[in-house]
This record gives sequence, structure tokens and C-alpha cells, in this order.
Amino acid sequence: MKYKMTMGGMFAVGWIFLCTAAGWFLLGGAVEKRTAAAVQNLGKEVRGAWGPAMAQCHPHAYYLPPGGGQKDGIIRPASSHIAVALSYEPKRKGLLWHRTYGVSFEGEYLIQNPTPIQQTVYVVFRFPSADATYHDFRFSIGDAAPTERAPENGAITESVVIAPNASVPLKVGYRARGVDRWAYAFEDASRVRNFELRMTTDFAEINFPTGTGSPTGRQKTQNGWELTWSYPDVLSAPGIGMDMPNVLNAGPVAARISFFAPVSLLFFFAVLLIVGVVRQQNLHPMNYFFLAAGFFAFQALFTYLVDLVPLHLSFAIAAAVSLLLVCGYIHAVSGGRLSRVAVPAQIAYMVLFSYSFFFDGLSGLTITIGAVGTLALLMALTAHIDWDEKLGKGGSRKKGGQDGIGGPLPVAVPPKLGA
Repeated sequence: MKYKMTMGGMFAVGWIFLCTAAGWFLLGGAVEKRTAAAVQNLGKEVRGAWGPAMAQCHPHAYYLPPGGGQKDGIIRPASSHIAVALSYEPKRKGLLWHRTYGVSFEGEYLIQNPTPIQQTVYVVFRFPSADATYHDFRFSIGDAAPTERAPENGAITESVVIAPNASVPLKVGYRARGVDRWAYAFEDASRVRNFELRMTTDFAEINFPTGTGSPTGRQKTQNGWELTWSYPDVLSAPGIGMDMPNVLNAGPVAARISFFAPVSLLFFFAVLLIVGVVRQQNLHPMNYFFLAAGFFAFQALFTYLVDLVPLHLSFAIAAAVSLLLVCGYIHAVSGGRLSRVAVPAQIAYMVLFSYSFFFDGLSGLTITIGAVGTLALLMALTAHIDWDEKLGKGGSRKKGGQDGIGGPLPVAVPPKLGA
């Protein structure tokens, strides 16, 4: 290969890089738009068939004091013992995975008559959602049989006569399904006494939503966690919640890889340019055009393969095709010496860098490590390089007694005697 890289050639390579980057941004924007449409349309279908995000409200009771009204007759449970079991069951709808789950709820509350006279107490239990489906629902107060009453406006209200300063148990249970998160909320509960909620999960990745309290006790189990929230006597008790584990969806991953692909190509081009100059194996700008196309083929193929093939398999196929295109082309153009640099460079900058987007929070660290490592490698490789000579400016001192301009050094001629 006789091509000698010049500053004009470098500008041409830079223009090829910018055009390829623009193509990647267009591809990433198209993927984001398609994913957003799928989330909006399919998300409604999943919530309609499976259930919404569920937030169970703390029950309350009231009695009608003399003179009517309810404000002074609000009764909160004297004690609460709740058992919740969450089973994570992600479902795929179209191209997206949804964080669906099943919940089993068992609650036993103590409803107290705080007055010195017999009262008819009305107990209100509000469901997490009026649109969800509930199986094996049980609602009983004291010794009465489970209620046959249907919910109205998302709640069931039952009455019970309680003797002065006496208490009756309230037992509630059901099985239901939801998406994304489950929560337990204290509506207008300025003070919570003798409250305990035990939650078991069949998944190890736990995350508590913003605005909820951390458990007071936790124990690792074989498949997940056993968590406890204990509030003996708490003012303004925080709510309780659990986010379902994150699901790796192809659309967001493909979009992020496309948006950050110019970074990997920039590192790859920098290595090839500098190594080519140092080893006198410069590639023509048209060669860089085809190399950029080979890189672009990886994201384009991966983006549309995930419609038909599992995510990791799509990534492996697209990476293999791009490696064959790019490294095979470099070997055909320049031989094995430069391809021995291109293969590890493409694996590091394209394959490993792109795969870091499969893990939340690793992409920034990967970019930093790649940049620092590349900088150290190129600094060590070019520390003693005469760039003027390599780039064809002819401004360096050369062997044979030439000055910095490229001409011969002036030689002093002794004057003739007798002149």
C-alpha cells in the first residue's frame, strides 16, 4: 500500500465519521420512536389483561356519633398483622417484556370500639384497584360468616355491633395480579400502632420505590427475601412498596447502543490512523468509508434481528457479521499485520463496549476505561514519532546533515590565502 496519509486525508476520514454518526442518530431515534409506540399500545393491553400497579390501602372504620357526621368517629385498626407473598412472572407482549407479578394478601386487623357505649361500627376496606381481578377473596368481621357483598366504588363496607371498649377481628385475604410494583399505603393515618407486615419474594433483586420506607428486618431465603416492616407506634408512618426487578428490553438497549456507537468508531479510527502512520501502512479514506459501513452494519442488523431472534443471540450474530466484514476487509486491503491490530480493537471498542449497555450503570465506566487505555497505548506507541516526517511536511532534521527545512547544511569554506 503506497498511500501516504496527509492532513487532507484525515479531514476526509473525519467527514466520513460525522456522516456515519448522523446515520446512527437517525437509527437510534427510529428505534426509540418504535419502542415508545409499543410501550403505549401494548402497555394498555397488558394492564387490561393482567392488572395495574397495585397499592393496597390501610383499612379504617367509623361510627356515627350523636349529632351525625363521621369526622369525630374515625377508627383506625388497633393492631395489624399482614402477610404478603410476591411472585415475579414477567410476560412478553410483542417485542417488550412487562414486569408482571402475582400477589397473595392475608391481613388480620383488630377493630376497636373506643367509646363507653355500644356502637355500630362500619368497616371500610378499599381494594388496590377497581379494575383488577381478585381470586379467593375473603372478608369477615368477628364471628360472622365471610361477606357476600360486592364492592362499590372499589371498596367494601360492612357493619358490626361492638360492645363498649371491646374489639373484634377483621380478616381479609385475596389473590391478584399486577404490573411494575406493589405498595401498601396509609391514607390519612397520622399515627399507626401495633403494625407488622411480612413480605416474601421469589426474586433476589429488591428495590423500594421512592417515598416508601425501608424494612425494619430482612432475611435472605433460597429464592428471594423475607422482609418485615414493624411499626409499634409511629407518627406519619411511611408507606411500604416493592418494585419488580428490571427486565432487559431490546428496544431501549438497541437505541442506547446506536446513540453511543460513534464513540466506539472514534476509538477504532484513532487506533488505525495512528498505527497506520507509525507503521507506514496508511489506509485510503475510501477504505475508512467501508470500515464505517461495516461498523454501522452491526447496529442495523442487531436492531432488526431482535424482532425475530432472542436478544443475546441477535447481538452475537450481528457482532460476528460485523467482525467478518471489517476485519476481513482490512486483511484483504493491508494484509495480516494491520488486521492483527484491527481484530482486538474492534472486539474491545465495538463488541465489549456495546455489550456494556446490557448492564445498567456500566456504560460510563466502560467509556472512561476505554478512553484512558487507548490514550495510554497511543502515547506509548508515538512518544518518539517525528510527526512532520510521518505526515509528509518535510520539516524535521534528517540523516546525512540536512537542516530542519530539508536542505543541506551550509558548509564553511576557508578564505583563499592572499585574497
